[in-house]
Amino acid sequence: MTQDYIIYLAREAVYTVLLIAGPLLAGSILVGLLISIFQATTQIQEQTLTFVPKLIVILTMVVILGPWMLNILVGFTKTLFETIPKLGM
Repeated sequence: MTQDYIIYLAREAVYTVLLIAGPLLAGSILVGLLISIFQATTQIQEQTLTFVPKLIVILTMVVILGPWMLNILVGFTKTLFETIPKLGM
């Protein structure tokens, strides 16, 4: 196993994490921005007003995007398991 291959695996792992977490983070940021604008407009400064909608959006996105996220993870894991026997050479 060379250093280049280790760097490649690390890069693929980081890419997979970003691919899975990216849509959830983007949805959370978008809802947070909309709630912040609403709070600034109405001058309501309630902490739970930001937490609950973000939680609902993230859970909804996990339900909707769950199969896609699972396919990404299974593909990455399958690739890792296929390369394990080659690492011993």
